[in-house]
Amino acid sequence: MIGPGSVLVVATRNRGKTKEFREAFASIGIEVRDLNETEAVPSIEETGETFHENALIKAKTAGEALGFPVLADDSGLCVDALGGAPGVYSARYAGEGASDRDNNAKLLRELSAIGAEGHRDSAGASETFGPARFVSSLVLYDPKSGACFSAEGKVEGLILKEPRGSDGFGYDPLFWLPEFGKSMAELTVEEKNAVSHRGRALRELRRQIPSN
Repeated sequence: MIGPGSVLVVATRNRGKTKEFREAFASIGIEVRDLNETEAVPSIEETGETFHENALIKAKTAGEALGFPVLADDSGLCVDALGGAPGVYSARYAGEGASDRDNNAKLLRELSAIGAEGHRDSAGASETFGPARFVSSLVLYDPKSGACFSAEGKVEGLILKEPRGSDGFGYDPLFWLPEFGKSMAELTVEEKNAVSHRGRALRELRRQIPSN
C-alpha cells in the first residue's frame, strides 16, 4: 500500500500533528503531506461518538475525494476527574474554532470549578489535578482496494495546574509525565514520538500495513 519513496496524505490541517507524522515516517522514506496542501477534500464533519469512528470518517472522506490512501488520526485528552471529558471534543472543547490556549484555559476552569483534588508526584511536579490519558486512534484507508487498517495508542499522565513547556501543541503543556519529570510540551519530537499515544498507535499501525 505504501512504502519507501511514496507519498502519504494525512487527513489533518493541524501542523503540529503533521510534524509528528513527518518525523515518524521519514525514517522509512515516506513523504507526508496534509490537507493544507490540497483543496480537493471537502469539510469533514466529525460526527462519531468515539475516536475510532471519527478517524474512520476522516480517512474515508479524504480518501474518496483524493483517490489514494489516506491516514487519519482522531485523538484527545480524557481526564478522570471530568468523567473522561473532553474526549472526542478535545479540539473544540471551548467551542468551534477554539485555540489551544482557549481549550487549555477551559480545562483548568472546569477542574477548578469542581474542586478536583490536587496531587504532587514523586518527581516533584507542580501540583496536579490527578490522572488523565491521551488517546489516539489511527485509520489508514485505501479507496481503490477498500482496505482499512486501524490502531489505537494511549499514554497515562497527570494534569498540571499550570502549563509547562513551549513545544508540542494542544494540551501538551498541561500533561505531566512522571517518568520523564517533564510535561509533554517539554519533550523533543523524538522523545514525544517514542512515548506518546500517537507514536504508539503509529508503531502498531506500521506492523499491520503491507509495504510496496
